[in-house]
Amino acid sequence: MSGAENERPADRAEPGAVAERAAPGVRAARIAKLDRLREAGIEPYAYSFDPDHAVDRARGAFEEAESAGALDEAGLGPEVRLAGRLTSVRGHGKATFADLADRSGRIQLFLRENDLGPERYARLELLDLGDWIGVSGRLMRTRMGEVSLRVSSLELLAKSVRPLPFGKTHEDEGGGRVVHGGFADQEQRYRRRYADLAVNEDVREVFIRRARIVRALRHYLDDRGYVEVETPILQPLYGGATARPFRTHHHTLDVPLYLRIADELYLKRLIVGGLERVYEVGKDFRNEGIDRTHFPEFTMLEFYEAYADYETMMRRVEEMVAAAAGAVTDGRPTVVFEGTEIDLAPPFRRIRFREELGRATGLDPAQASDELLRERLRGHSDDDVAKMTRPKLLDGLFGALVEPGLVQPTFVLEQPHELSPLAKPKRGDPTVAERFELFVAGMEIANAFSELNDPFDQRERFDAQARYRDEGDEEAHAVDEDYLRALEYGMPPTGGCGIGIDRLTMILTDQPSIRDVILFPQMRPE
Repeated sequence: MSGAENERPADRAEPGAVAERAAPGVRAARIAKLDRLREAGIEPYAYSFDPDHAVDRARGAFEEAESAGALDEAGLGPEVRLAGRLTSVRGHGKATFADLADRSGRIQLFLRENDLGPERYARLELLDLGDWIGVSGRLMRTRMGEVSLRVSSLELLAKSVRPLPFGKTHEDEGGGRVVHGGFADQEQRYRRRYADLAVNEDVREVFIRRARIVRALRHYLDDRGYVEVETPILQPLYGGATARPFRTHHHTLDVPLYLRIADELYLKRLIVGGLERVYEVGKDFRNEGIDRTHFPEFTMLEFYEAYADYETMMRRVEEMVAAAAGAVTDGRPTVVFEGTEIDLAPPFRRIRFREELGRATGLDPAQASDELLRERLRGHSDDDVAKMTRPKLLDGLFGALVEPGLVQPTFVLEQPHELSPLAKPKRGDPTVAERFELFVAGMEIANAFSELNDPFDQRERFDAQARYRDEGDEEAHAVDEDYLRALEYGMPPTGGCGIGIDRLTMILTDQPSIRDVILFPQMRPE
């Protein structure tokens, strides 16, 4: 189309670092533009706008019309209304090219003085990168082959008075977009996730994919008769895992309360109540250290099924993880994480805890003394091994010597009963539990049991945990008398499992840190 052959010269975008350094002056200039808009009778913060297409659907509508031969003589296609952020502006006298981006993608705008009129075209100079705009017009394809919108009307929806850290953008030889500069400070990206999302399409895509992963997991369970429930986050007694809790105080009741460390004990109470198949997707909180795979606030999926055991849970987990992978890979069971292809197609490899730990240490974990275990662990742990209980020593050795090598999906079976205070003993070998952990890329992704439903055995396990607490283990499980009372009413044989949504998302979206898949991770105060 005439006048459209010179699109995409250098963008008029401030590189991120320059934009941040220049923010006070740039902000003042933008506020001055805002005042000029108001003086002209234009409200810079609109009440609403009614787009009828997302960008990707608009592009698809044009291509469909083009293939059907439905364009007019000038090559114009359907008329659409779009809304999004202005991310690039390139002016040429009486014609201007710009980019508009919404959640679904980016489209080029073609703005001409002849279409908008001299007065409205002149007001384009009052727009800035980052402004939210609504546009109407007809779709077209430029001489360079890019689907674009020939704009007939433009409305300012929200003025951006603080410059977003856009980078310089150009296309490589393959037609891909390359960004230079931009929002490079990772800590600031975590602190100001709103700006990170605004300027980085790939970050937005991570969280869109996270939503698909959770939806796929829910869909799997819903289709099998599970009921989604909500259990208390503030609890009078924390339990369901071994971890240090966050504590608060309820003023009206005048009692201490804890942020939950797991959903498990409340969900099993529901099994006692006859719901039979339940699940919850929710936040858990553990007052622990922070590293690339651990965070004090994280999202778990826990599900429990009456009449099932840990073998049933293994089949469920294999199918669920494969379904979650397919939701972000167009059905493929493989993903690439940190340069390694991970095959998530069932069945997953199975190994046994004691056998693998024995190979790694040269010891029999069932017979080795605590002191010998401490000797093996020294040099592999930053913690004070002299104060560790036997369960902590076994867990620490396995984590240091075995877990890093579990790259392809692997079920680790039958942990020692000392590590599993809520699991049934294995049939035929009561020294280990009917339990598994799923590891992928060296990270624990899921943990499941044949759930202990004998209230007398459960009391003995809780009492043993109390002894570990007396020995200095702050993360040992508390004695929950109400849960024991619930078990005395009778809980049917039950399989239960927890899946870490954040770590699973890390693997399925190839993100190096758990903070990269949490929208607003806590940070130290600036």
